[in-house]
Amino acid sequence: MFRLIREPIDYFTLTEAVRSPRCGAVVLFLGTVRELTGQQVTVFLDYEAYAPMAEKKLAEIEAEVRRRWPIGDMALVHRLGRLAVGEVSVAVAVSCPHRHEAFAAGQFAIDTLKELVPIWKKEIAPDGHGEWVHQSVSTCAPRSPAEEQR
Repeated sequence: MFRLIREPIDYFTLTEAVRSPRCGAVVLFLGTVRELTGQQVTVFLDYEAYAPMAEKKLAEIEAEVRRRWPIGDMALVHRLGRLAVGEVSVAVAVSCPHRHEAFAAGQFAIDTLKELVPIWKKEIAPDGHGEWVHQSVSTCAPRSPAEEQR
């Protein structure tokens, strides 16, 4: 299961949704809005996505994780919109028969999501200035909203 949402991520429900009697391990990763990036203070983040491509990439990541590991179930959820410091922006929940598989699958899922999925965040500083950021190394990803305005 994968989704882009605007409401808070209910990570307890996600965790319960992937639990299975066939799996002895459930791994949950939560990405949260942090107050400092290097020396830069962040007041809040704005997340935007090119939804059709983001959902396609999330589906590809889910398929690849299922191909590589014996997944019971998994969930990839990324929040869009304005998020305050401390709020959950992304969640990955994975169940597998054994913990090493669950950890590996979860790490692959979040690392690949951050690299390939066209989701941008605008980090807003206390003075109100912001900068759009996307971690992808892909040169074919759509441009960020700020680049579209240029």
